[in-house]
Amino acid sequence: MKKFILKDDTATNHLGSVIASEILKSSCKEIEIHLEGDLGAGKTFISRSIIKNCGWDDLVKSPTYTLCEEYEFNDLMFLHIDLYRTNESADINIFDLSRKIESKKIILIEWPERLQQKRDFNLKIVFSHLSEGREVSLIAGDDNFQQWLNNYE
Repeated sequence: MKKFILKDDTATNHLGSVIASEILKSSCKEIEIHLEGDLGAGKTFISRSIIKNCGWDDLVKSPTYTLCEEYEFNDLMFLHIDLYRTNESADINIFDLSRKIESKKIILIEWPERLQQKRDFNLKIVFSHLSEGREVSLIAGDDNFQQWLNNYE
């Protein structure tokens, strides 16, 4: 685990671009990232940053009301999920997260603690509010992201 301070949105966007770069370099066909933190802590902001820095050039909508937004481009498929408004297992099951696809699948789950059935993650990002900025903890869930974390400054 690594902890550090993101002083502003520019620093948060930079972290998103670094994670996007790691996603693009990874040979994994499926990557799951869990995002935890209070309301307004930065979960959707960093999700937008990751998706846009992977090459999406259109609007990245918050999935707060739709529960899931999908983005398919450049041989990537992002499933951006927000579980804040639900704790029903059927709500996540309808997205068929284990479906097989040809593209690289990246699953971003905000509020994963609301999942009825725990899922493995490749990377967990935990946000905490500070009086100025955010504290972020990065937790690797597999060897690939652990190696990346070991080298990340």
